[in-house]
Amino acid sequence: SSPSALTVHYLVVAGGGGGGGNTNGYIAPGGGGAGGYRTTFGTGNVNGGGTALETAPTLLVSTNYAVSVGGGGTGGVASLNGTLGSNGSNSSFNGILSTGGGGGAAQINWPNQQAGSVGGSSGGSTADTSTSINGTPSITNPVQGFAGGGGNHVSPGYGSGGGGGASSVGVTGTNSTGGNGGAGYINLITGGAGAGYAGGGGGSTYRNNAGPQGTATHGGGGASPTQSNNIATVNTGGGGGGTNTTLGGPTTTGGSGGSGIVILRFPSSYGITLSAGLTGTTSTVGTDEVTVITAGTGTVSFT
Repeated sequence: SSPSALTVHYLVVAGGGGGGGNTNGYIAPGGGGAGGYRTTFGTGNVNGGGTALETAPTLLVSTNYAVSVGGGGTGGVASLNGTLGSNGSNSSFNGILSTGGGGGAAQINWPNQQAGSVGGSSGGSTADTSTSINGTPSITNPVQGFAGGGGNHVSPGYGSGGGGGASSVGVTGTNSTGGNGGAGYINLITGGAGAGYAGGGGGSTYRNNAGPQGTATHGGGGASPTQSNNIATVNTGGGGGGTNTTLGGPTTTGGSGGSGIVILRFPSSYGITLSAGLTGTTSTVGTDEVTVITAGTGTVSFT
């Protein structure tokens, strides 16, 4: 008879946070933080936040295990009582919870600064014409990513912070330069060259002609109204880029965060069933099966 239990490796990435937006050109919205990154697959300290790999669980056949894939956060639009980019939504598998990335700061009660939101990795902070502000630490229970970058008040550029990533902090903005988003990780759980996940979004600058916008690895870049690279790629958990505008120019919305993903890897002597409500595919990689779940909420069971 078949064994009644099997070891299942996982990668669980939450949705990335949305970047901050702008309405008046006086501020530099921050980048969104990456979604939380938790995995059992790889070598060395490559879990989110540089922590040790988690232990792959032993699961029972013919038993339902809950799965949920979080969506990316929406970009914020700044005003005198502005909103941050929204946090990404959580992803989970069998009680393993990855927390959505924090939203990038926009503006609140100008000219006051605003910090990025807390998340799996946290969003970057704003920069404008008042004072500098520190970055926002990420959650610590458990650690899944890094802090967002701070906003820097240095005339005339005012650079905002990049969102934190799974493998490094978001960079604090400098004079006329938005901070880069923290890098994510490349995970090989699907075989081959693997793919990149959970990078923070880049920060922006004061007005679109003030200087370079922050760049991002595995997240959306900081952007001006003429750029379209501020949206993070779906199913990466990347943070959206902070987005600025010209003085008196059009309202701009921060880049949306990338949706999350759940990937399971287990011996090919077993099969898997996904319930209604989950979108996913299964393929054979060597002696294993790999199931990539890209959307939805439901359950999986092994046979």
